Amino acid sequence: MRSDPNCVFCKISAGQEPAKYRYLDEDLMVIVNKLTWVPLMLLVIPRNHMSQIQMWSSDLLTRMGNLAVDMGAMYSPNGFRILSNFGHDGMQSQSHGHIHVIGGTSLGPYA
Repeated sequence: MRSDPNCVFCKISAGQEPAKYRYLDEDLMVIVNKLTWVPLMLLVIPRNHMSQIQMWSSDLLTRMGNLAVDMGAMYSPNGFRILSNFGHDGMQSQSHGHIHVIGGTSLGPYA
């Protein structure tokens, strides 16, 4: 498994950092985001370290999208958003690729 020793998501994937898992398999994990801006904040993350661009170009993306939709529908049946941030100006805070699933409240025109 590819990992970065300085990456918190790699540490979570390896079981070296705690997380609240909502899904876990050999390739993907869904964890509860430590941020709590809205009631539902999940992260869909490849277990192998890759950038956002690598993730969006990978064979895993379809599975990640399906998983994000399934999690959103399960935990926020009245509606949710799926987001992905790219780079500093896009508010990407982790170099390890991931997708956000947010909801649980009316999100308004922007979140």
